[in-house]
Amino acid sequence: PTTAALAEHLAGELLGAPRTEAGDTAPAPAGEVADDPIAIVAMSCRFPGGVGSPEELWQLVADGHDVISGMPTDRGWDIDGIYDPVPGVPGRTYTRQGGFLDGIAEFDAEFFGISPREALAMDPQQRLLLETSWEAFERAGIDPAGLRGAAVGVFVGCTGQDYVPRLHETTDELGGYALTGAAGSVASGRLSYTFGLEGPAVTVDTGCSASLVALHLAVQSLRQGECSLALAGGVTVMSNPGTFIEFSRQRGLAADGRCKAFSDSADGTGWAEGVGMLLVERLSDARRGGHEVLAVLRGSAINQDGAGNGLTAPNGRSQQRVIRQALANARLTPSEVDVVEAHGTGTKLGDPIEAQALLATYGQGRPAQRPLLLGALKSNIGHTQAAAGVGGVIKMVMAMRHGVAPQTLHVEQPTPEADWSAGAVELLTEARPWPQADRPRRAGVSAFGVGGTNAHVIIEQHTAPKTPDHTDRTTPRDPAVVPWLVSGATPDALRAQAGRLLAHLADHPGTDTADVACSLALTRSSLDHRAAVVAAGRDELLAGLAALAEGRSAPSLVRGAPHSGDRVAFVFPGQGSQWIGMAQDLAAAFPVFAARLRQCEDALAAFVDWSLTDVLREAPDAPPLDRVDVVQPALWAVMVSLAELWRSYGVEPDAVLGHSQGEIAAACVAGALSLEDAARVVALRSKALVALSGQGGMLSVPLALDQVRPHLARWQDRLSVAAVNGPESVVLSGD
Repeated sequence: PTTAALAEHLAGELLGAPRTEAGDTAPAPAGEVADDPIAIVAMSCRFPGGVGSPEELWQLVADGHDVISGMPTDRGWDIDGIYDPVPGVPGRTYTRQGGFLDGIAEFDAEFFGISPREALAMDPQQRLLLETSWEAFERAGIDPAGLRGAAVGVFVGCTGQDYVPRLHETTDELGGYALTGAAGSVASGRLSYTFGLEGPAVTVDTGCSASLVALHLAVQSLRQGECSLALAGGVTVMSNPGTFIEFSRQRGLAADGRCKAFSDSADGTGWAEGVGMLLVERLSDARRGGHEVLAVLRGSAINQDGAGNGLTAPNGRSQQRVIRQALANARLTPSEVDVVEAHGTGTKLGDPIEAQALLATYGQGRPAQRPLLLGALKSNIGHTQAAAGVGGVIKMVMAMRHGVAPQTLHVEQPTPEADWSAGAVELLTEARPWPQADRPRRAGVSAFGVGGTNAHVIIEQHTAPKTPDHTDRTTPRDPAVVPWLVSGATPDALRAQAGRLLAHLADHPGTDTADVACSLALTRSSLDHRAAVVAAGRDELLAGLAALAEGRSAPSLVRGAPHSGDRVAFVFPGQGSQWIGMAQDLAAAFPVFAARLRQCEDALAAFVDWSLTDVLREAPDAPPLDRVDVVQPALWAVMVSLAELWRSYGVEPDAVLGHSQGEIAAACVAGALSLEDAARVVALRSKALVALSGQGGMLSVPLALDQVRPHLARWQDRLSVAAVNGPESVVLSGD
């Protein structure tokens, strides 16, 4: 092997996994990560009732709201024509109620680099996945644009849809895009393509368990070292009312569209839509990357009903088995789990079977005074199908963080079809406090697919390792001046982002403005339309954000946009640009700069008898910086190191230009000279200058060349023009 390959191998053995070109940790061998817990570091979602974030979902659930509504009027459905209150009428539905997403046709195609014609052919599910995936990355403090080439996996639960016509019936308007717009495999592949992710990309269709199965596969992939970070979730959008009509034929729907989970009044399920995405990674990587850990995925399992009661009928024994498998995977006993977010669809057949499975597993071996608490998000928003499982995970993560087990709606009495005395399980007919015990809070989440694929995951409250904190947190740490950097893909988006920040400040008066400023600068994408609100104090910050949101000007506000197509040149000056103490602050603040400076010093060591470090630090025994054979190599080293620092921030020069030792720095940065050859040239050249200059010197004269020439006549043998630096700046040289 080469020396570089050997060094990389040794570094990997000593320091951990190697780095990829994109800067993310490369996948580690399976043996190194198999036992590492999996952390949820970000969540994003869209659900009925205008829910656009996990916080809004929690507020809806905590307030006990039911958001079931009439069918949408913006999708071209013949709502009156397909309705018949009599169940079983062919081609009709006996319910016009459900949980629907608002503004499903709205999509910023240009933001994701998609043409209007391709966007029209795209299943709305793909559009929602793009939006929520972007949000998940940013909520984790990760710039989505910086993940290109990284080993990030994508695992999406998505059921088959017929948004576009069959391929042989596609119109010319959609031609060429119908296949990718409708194919389930593209739901995950488009995310990988758009963000440039190179980990596994898998679309899962196991019906209503799809998002939990996707999460299980993401966990396995992380444990196997196939990826270092993964998106996992699910999506369902009903592009037509076919699901309502088919289940009306089977008499499986609630007439009022509401899921009365585990209730004696259960009369069928209520269809809904939604999308939820989780960003998961190994806990050690989350801590190393400084990502907030929302919860830990303690265990998961999937299985199949097999030849049970029927192709679509639930199988209680299989449900028990998948729960026990998940508990074994989590290395927990049933009594160590507090709450289960059930599948709970509100059907007379399915709910009693699920209740009995829970009573037979979680209900055993636990004290009667601490029963398993049972809830169902479907009672609030309906059955979101492929997004149901991930919605339950988001609900439970938020519940653990707030210390409340929310109420399950529409339950007058628990279903008598289950023997509730057979185990310690209690239906959450009202919200209950979730007290902090001597162990973390834990919750199970179930999802069962119509084809018989069952999934169960167990999540756990994360307790961060305690570290000494001597900072006084009683008041916000507002420095004298705070720069808030805001960006958006369009001017309207920029104003909207400022409005959101303004609302956050107003709603959270204790916000640490310096912390937000840091997050805006380092963890958000820098989109094309940008603004900086540089404020001394909270009031000025509020005024600047308000002006930005309203399109006005303000003293603290600066707007701008990068000039597309501009090229960058690095210009390296000659001698005279030095100063005492140069490079010291940069070396202390930026490791990249300091490391390159050390490399320059090592390269110069063979040609000079002094230390670059000593010269820059003005050590007592160091030669003075005004010596030509000292200052020129020192300036060269500083310039080369500055170029490396700019490059570390993604600023690559299209051209380089230099004068004197700056020309040598330019050749080095361009790659025309190696670092060692450039060090040789600059060192030997500066020594030659000392030898050739003799007793000569230089004089800067602030006059035009024509004004200087008459004075040179009497000194023509001893004085000459060395350089014309400008219209009124001339350098003379002589003895």
